[in-house]
Amino acid sequence: MTEEAFDVMVVGSCMTDLVSQAPRLPKAGETIHGQKFFIGFGGKGGNQCIQAARLGAKTAMVGKVGKDFFGENYIQNFKDNGVNTDFVEQTSDAATGAASIIVNDAGENAIVIVAGANMLLSSEELQKVLPAISCSKVLVCQLEISPETSLQALRMARENKVKTIFNPAPAIPDLDPDFYKVSDVFCCNESEAELLTGSSVANVEEAHRAGQELLKRGCGSVIITLGPQGCVVLKAEESNSKHVPTTKVTAVDTTGAGDSFIGSLAFYMAHYPTMPLEEIARRANQVAVVSVQTIGTQTSFPFKQDLPAELF
Repeated sequence: MTEEAFDVMVVGSCMTDLVSQAPRLPKAGETIHGQKFFIGFGGKGGNQCIQAARLGAKTAMVGKVGKDFFGENYIQNFKDNGVNTDFVEQTSDAATGAASIIVNDAGENAIVIVAGANMLLSSEELQKVLPAISCSKVLVCQLEISPETSLQALRMARENKVKTIFNPAPAIPDLDPDFYKVSDVFCCNESEAELLTGSSVANVEEAHRAGQELLKRGCGSVIITLGPQGCVVLKAEESNSKHVPTTKVTAVDTTGAGDSFIGSLAFYMAHYPTMPLEEIARRANQVAVVSVQTIGTQTSFPFKQDLPAELF
């Protein structure tokens, strides 16, 4: 085990993406022809970790994969992207997580995930990672692993003054209220914000209102992403929320755009700790915009050298 200090640690999921491209999403009971099929690396945790690493953050992943072909490949994928894998365990008790994804011609997607080995990352195993978490700069968690494990990781980070980013995805309606209290940045998209607040989030105005409701629950700050409308940023210590627009582009495949945004957020928070959150969000938007212009999830995530110098 290594005791080096990481910029970003991600405690979360690794999934193998099984992607079909089709003209449209099929209806129930319908079989349609697609144009293309490929296998990729995904899972919200792995995605966010890879994007942070590609921007130049020293990253480590904490997760669980199966002792199978997909698991071996995923660990190699992390290594190829410069991510530390000391805390990625393999288990014989479940298969590596998998996601079946259909992407239509408009770049919209429908996804079924089977979490598999991801759900076996336990509190006991997390305890072994505490020394590394406690000396990292930013910790990122989501909900594709056991929520109890995510909550424990966030608590461990907060107790050691490590900045936390929590992405409540996929959203669950009965989210433990403690998640809000341990989130320095609580970052969700419009559908997740709707599920958590019980009110519509279809535009910037509604996102402001939802963000204020989430702030009341104890988060340090809230970011609600709105796809082509950019995002809104709210901070506990400021009464007004800020809308951060994004560049208009033609989206080819939006899969993983939110993960690109969060991985970028983690990179900027680690590397520019005094940068205002709305400026961090503006830059993260610019990175995510690049990702939607290429097919695939991690394959669409840009490297530092692919991006304008003014983002760094």
